[in-house]
Amino acid sequence: MNYFIADTHFNHENIIKYCNRPFKNSKEMNEYIVNKWNSVVTEKDVVYHLGDVGFGSTEDLKRLIGELNGTKILIRGNHDYKRGINGWKELGFSEVYKKKLVLENLVLTHEPIEVERNYINVFGHIHDKPLEERFDKSNHICVSCDVIDYTPMSIK
Repeated sequence: MNYFIADTHFNHENIIKYCNRPFKNSKEMNEYIVNKWNSVVTEKDVVYHLGDVGFGSTEDLKRLIGELNGTKILIRGNHDYKRGINGWKELGFSEVYKKKLVLENLVLTHEPIEVERNYINVFGHIHDKPLEERFDKSNHICVSCDVIDYTPMSIK
């Protein structure tokens, strides 16, 4: 099964305040996200992470990403560019894309983009903010963890 999630922001203390996340600190948030992830994703599944994975040392992120079930594929977000593609692969992502990935009729991006009617844009970046008016809500799906209860979701 394929799953999608964005904006985990592991180890990012300030995201708790910015997005009104219900956690005391990033350690509690990290544990919650790992548990929610592993409650639905098995080792046979593929998870497309649509950017803004997290902050911290290489060792810490490698440990956290290693705790997550499934094959992990990253479409880099605005907070993911300090590490190169190989850097993210060393942390546990099997594939890493710069801007977007097209899977059949799904266009996977970090930020919402305009897509043709027969495509669906799956994105993150906006967290729990409303989608801008210029985008057609009928073919845009936000998978920021803030709006999907920190749990990777499948799209059927």
